[in-house]
Amino acid sequence: MPDLIAPTARLRAAWLEAHAEWGPGVHEDGFGLLPSDDPHSPSGFAAWVARLAQPRCTYRWIVDGDQVLGGIALRHEFDEFVRRAGHIGYGVRPSARGRGLATWALGRMLDRARALGLDRVLLVCEVDNLASARTIEHHGGVLEGSPDEMRRYWIGLARR
Repeated sequence: MPDLIAPTARLRAAWLEAHAEWGPGVHEDGFGLLPSDDPHSPSGFAAWVARLAQPRCTYRWIVDGDQVLGGIALRHEFDEFVRRAGHIGYGVRPSARGRGLATWALGRMLDRARALGLDRVLLVCEVDNLASARTIEHHGGVLEGSPDEMRRYWIGLARR
């Protein structure tokens, strides 16, 4: 059964396995990985995980036991980066896709956004990422305008 956990250096080997499945680069949405991060060395990995504990963003890893299946991030403030990338970004490793993990994790992170007092959140995905669009629409995402390169969705967070 999957779980959302705070990033931990304990899962370095499992995260590196997931990262290798995506291929080189920093394209895994939801992990907060920057080009300047060095997740391949033990000290670099520990520094990156420590940076993810910042108070302006909630990072969680989607795990099943000791296997890292993906990541999701909730950015708490509406700034220029969020205007471009959205409040929430997520990614599921290729071998774990199609199991509903992104939909499940997004629902959990929307609950966290409500708890933080956010009234609505912006999610952004590429036009051709139909799986992500379906995930967002499942949670009530309303498309803003006509998509060109990116789809921009707003999800209202009415109190439950």
